[in-house]
Parts: sequence; structure tokens; C-alpha cells
Amino acid sequence: MDPSPSTQRKLLLVASTGGHLAQLVRLAPGLGASPSSLWVTFDSMQSRSLLAGRRRIHVPYVRPRDYLGMMRAAGIVRRVLKHETFEGAVSTGAGLAVAALPQAAISGVPSLYIESVSRVEGPSLSGRMLAASHLVSVRTQHPAWASNRWRTHPSVLSTYHSLIRPAPERPSLFVTLGTIEGYRFDSLVDAVLASGLADERTEWQLGFTTNRTDLPGQVHQMMPTAQFIDAALNADVVITHAGVGTFMGLLEMGIFPVIVTRRKHRGEHVDDHQMQIAELAEYLGVARAVDAPDLTADVIRFAAGRAIDTGVRIPLPSDR
Repeated sequence: MDPSPSTQRKLLLVASTGGHLAQLVRLAPGLGASPSSLWVTFDSMQSRSLLAGRRRIHVPYVRPRDYLGMMRAAGIVRRVLKHETFEGAVSTGAGLAVAALPQAAISGVPSLYIESVSRVEGPSLSGRMLAASHLVSVRTQHPAWASNRWRTHPSVLSTYHSLIRPAPERPSLFVTLGTIEGYRFDSLVDAVLASGLADERTEWQLGFTTNRTDLPGQVHQMMPTAQFIDAALNADVVITHAGVGTFMGLLEMGIFPVIVTRRKHRGEHVDDHQMQIAELAEYLGVARAVDAPDLTADVIRFAAGRAIDTGVRIPLPSDR
């Protein structure tokens, strides 16, 4: 499947919410996706916002490595393919890619998997499974590990650049942990408190990091998209987990964030893939990226003196 067509075509566009969906939305114009294309994802504030006005269907949420959930999603995609024809199918992951792309390929639809930009050192489990199937073309956004099987696709992060701006002496903070179901991120919260910069102006979006009663400022477990964007734009510094969806959403708003990695050994995620996107962000100079114990007042003040300039802006709210 040609990843850079010169004409528009009807595509089946499949992605889990969060960074996977955020990336596919940004990549879709370059893939030639026409208005008749159909999006398949989860129902969330992010998907309703990003895909407003676009054809879409929602499938039940599939947790990481939830193989029963993948089978249910595959059944929904099979029914769609029985009633509609597509010129191509594209996914940026994760479990929904494994559910949908083989079904599309078996139905005769040329299928393409673009690995997440967060996978700096090699493919994810989903990517390895799809590559092994030999039903789907696979692409990486990182030339360093491209091969005959994994050809290169342009990175979604290649158009972002950092700018210097005046920094306040004591910056206001917005701390957002995302809402990865079942995973707490107390180490980030504790590091922000230890920096001494959290005060009554600080806003917190904690997700599943519940029962934190020791926090100054305003505390939210979840935030509607509009409230999240307002909090991010009004803070001098945004401190976030290293989730691609949140990261890209902040870049699109012109925000130079501090991104903090969730770690497997602390029970904060299923693996350490957030370290890869953090290292890439630091290398590209579009964020300060640290592990929680290294989040200091100096790191936060550095970010207060930076902003992001990008090309044509596509609204990408947080994965929340």
C-alpha cells in the first residue's frame, strides 16, 4: 500500500484512543484519506473531539493485551467489511490494529500498519504480530531500525520546533497524569511536591491516581476536553506523563512540556516504552523529559522559558 498517494481515497482508519489515534489523525491527510473514510476507535472525549464531523464507529474498549477484547473488535470490523468497500486500511495501533488489519487484508483490502513514534528501538508486540502475519505492510517512524520488512514512514514529530520565551520567576503548574486505567503515578505527584513549586495556583488531573488529599490547588480526577485545554494554555508549565497522545496534544497547542516516564518496575505501566518517546523528545528538543526522581525545580523552570512552534495546526486534545 502506497503511504503517500497523490489522490484521495476511501480508507478504513483504525486506532486505539490516546497517542495512537492522535498520530493517525495527523498522518491521515498525507495518506490521502477522503471524507468518505471510516474511523474505528473507542468512544472517548478525545475521539469525539478529534473525529467530530468524520464518519466513525466505536468499539468496546480493549485493554492492553486483552485478546478477548481484540476478538470482539475483530467481529465488528468483519461486519463493516461485509457492507462497505475500502481502497485501503491503516492503523497506528495498538490492539485494535491486530484486530482489524488482518480482517481487512483477508477481505482483499491493502493494509498498512504504522508503528507508533514512541517505539524508538523496535516494534511493539502488536507490530511484531502483524509483521509475522505477512498479511499487512508495516512501517516505522524511525530509520534507525528500518529494514526490508519495516520500511520508513515520515515521523509525526518532524515539524515541531522549540522557541525561547520569557520565563516567570515562579511558574504556575498544570500536572496531568492521563487516565491509563488501573495504573497509578504517585512518583510524579511526589516529585512535583518535592520541587517546592506546587502552590494554590496548581491544577492537577490525576486519573486513576486516587485519594491524594495532600495536594495544593485544584484537583480533578477527570477533566472535559475544553477544561483540560484551558488549564494547559493558562499554566506556565505543563507536567505530564510520557503518553504520545497527551504529548502531541500539548505540542499542537504550542506548549513545551515536561514529560515524565511511567516505569514498569514501579507498577506504572505494562512496560517501559514511555522511556523511548521521552528520549526522542529530549533529542528533538521539543520537551524536557525525565524520570520521576529527576523532576526538579530547575527542570520545571527550564520548561517555563520555552514554547513550541509547529506548522499547520491540527487540533489534538489530550488522550486524557
